[in-house]
Amino acid sequence: MSEELLIEYLNLIDEHAWLFWSGVVFLFLFCVFIHDIFQKKHTIKHNFPIVGHIRYLFEKIGPELRQYWVANDKEEMPFNRAERSWVYATAKMQNNNFGFGTTELLYDAGYPIIKHSTFPFADSKAKFIEGDSSMIPSLKVMGEFRKRKKLYRPASVVNISAMSYGSLGERAVSSLNKGAKIARCYHNTGEGGLSPYHNFGADVVWQLGTGYFGARDEKGKFSLDHFVKRLDDNPNVRAIEIKLSQGAKPGKGGILPGAKVTKEIAEIRGIKAGQDCISPNAHTEFDDAKSLIDFIEKLASVSGLPVGIKSAVGESKFWEELASLMKETGQGPDFITIDGGEGGTGAAPLTFTDHVSLPFKVGFARVYKIFQKYEIADRVVWIGSGKLGFPDRAIVAFAMGCDLIHVARETMMSIGCIQAQKCHTGHCPAGVATQSKWLQAGLDVELKAKRAANYIKGFRKELLSVAHACGYEHPLQFTGNDIEIGAGQNRFRTLTEVLEYERAPVKFTTMMDYTSNITALG
Repeated sequence: MSEELLIEYLNLIDEHAWLFWSGVVFLFLFCVFIHDIFQKKHTIKHNFPIVGHIRYLFEKIGPELRQYWVANDKEEMPFNRAERSWVYATAKMQNNNFGFGTTELLYDAGYPIIKHSTFPFADSKAKFIEGDSSMIPSLKVMGEFRKRKKLYRPASVVNISAMSYGSLGERAVSSLNKGAKIARCYHNTGEGGLSPYHNFGADVVWQLGTGYFGARDEKGKFSLDHFVKRLDDNPNVRAIEIKLSQGAKPGKGGILPGAKVTKEIAEIRGIKAGQDCISPNAHTEFDDAKSLIDFIEKLASVSGLPVGIKSAVGESKFWEELASLMKETGQGPDFITIDGGEGGTGAAPLTFTDHVSLPFKVGFARVYKIFQKYEIADRVVWIGSGKLGFPDRAIVAFAMGCDLIHVARETMMSIGCIQAQKCHTGHCPAGVATQSKWLQAGLDVELKAKRAANYIKGFRKELLSVAHACGYEHPLQFTGNDIEIGAGQNRFRTLTEVLEYERAPVKFTTMMDYTSNITALG
């Protein structure tokens, strides 16, 4: 064979080899594409076939990249990588421990230290409700002091906070409701009101905002008839929460962009599809503390349910008036949810997000001290909200006076949220905060429900573990003297000294004595 023929033959082989390997690569990518579309474990891979794998690759090598190129695990906001990793691992029942010691600056001002006991409460002595080793029942009964007809003792001190159907998609809401049923905690509807996706069997707290969605007439005013009918159709509602304001945008109504207002959402809320849904910034049923109490008593009388309020904290005059009237009349909210300025699942203008309303620890302490001054702090079930979805923060909240906590964004992460911060656009890549059918399609409800439940249960188990280490059986036994706060220059002060008050003492005997009025689920 001549040299020219040999070269031509080799070139022909190279050309066919290139075509062959190109075909192999194309076939491989096509198979990956098909696999990603039909798999149900990873929403990102379903919504962004092939490309989605890059996200998980970067996540895998993220610690190395951040350590040498970008940022460390404690610098990302609003939740840093270490916090998100703990939520993800807990939700997936993976190893959520960390190695090689703390990366926190323990001597920084404001840093909390939980003081353990030399003689812990033995795990072997702990008694659990119906075989669930994570259960932590509420020590207070909603509506008990004011003798409501339908008393409610929450089965869990950790519950799912207010996030509306509309802000979240139907699959996300369904996952959270089903997860709440498995974990036996309650699910707050958010001001978007009751939807079919809140009706999978979990206990529900129906939130009424300024738009009165689900309980409004054709003119947008509150309708008692609509309110009663909606309750009759939703037997799982255990309490009513009137939203005065929220941490992300206090003094401003809820914002749901028109892109998220589907025909179904419009029907549920009583609004027009495709148009921005902007709630009024103030209620029309009341405009001061006295008329608020009158509205609360009207709802409680008609429904028989405990009725409470939710508010961020700004000026203190309202709280003084409310506490004074409650002391005088014996009427008022059965529970009070204090939302911190660090909260924020909803869309909001930047100024409201960053600068309006006090952070949780400051706001809660101010309100609680006012109620202590009027000697009625023990007549209210206190609920904390605002980045409390981690055991250390929950323990501080309990020591401050909270009886329950609400968790929002952390539960979103448990069902797949990656903190893309696209909630307000309708283009959430994880399919959580969107109404896009395509983006939601990768969110498998049954799988995500289990992960939401795993997170709640894992959270409670760690709460119990820390409580036991400190000599307590129940986390609400913590007091301000069990926690020390960094004061700078290597000095620490007890939480009691910092707050200048001690929470009202709790009455606790044993876990098994707090099972009455707990709704049996499942």
